[in-house]
Amino acid sequence: MKNLFIREARIIDSEKIIEFQKKMAKETENIDLTHDTINRGVHAVFADPHKGKYYVAEYDNQVIGSLLITYEWSDWRNSFVWWIQSVYIQPDHRRKGVFKEMYRHVRETAIQNLVAGLRLYVEVDNINAQKTYEAMGMNSTHYKMYEWFK
Repeated sequence: MKNLFIREARIIDSEKIIEFQKKMAKETENIDLTHDTINRGVHAVFADPHKGKYYVAEYDNQVIGSLLITYEWSDWRNSFVWWIQSVYIQPDHRRKGVFKEMYRHVRETAIQNLVAGLRLYVEVDNINAQKTYEAMGMNSTHYKMYEWFK
């Protein structure tokens, strides 16, 4: 995609990221995120780089996608593993290579930072996302995920 630029997000991007996260939650899990909670959650990442970092995709100087990287320490690898989370691409820009470029940028950044690997999770019914991740060379794992939330 010509005129596509991937970069680390800045605080000025926070409103767009918040908008994307609300849309993604509704689209993928039919959840309505409260603005106050997601607003505080996104700003917490910008306030504390230990929580993670956002990357955005710009097309013609407009932010059209975002993702969040969070960190997991792997004692097995004596290195960090980066988790790709909260991926959202505006619908009219999907299937055009935007995520591919974002993934490539994050992967190269991870390699430069001696990160052991990249992981992500995907909602089980989100088949299009699963196909996209497989096309990037990512593999489904033998792990089953469990969770608890209050």
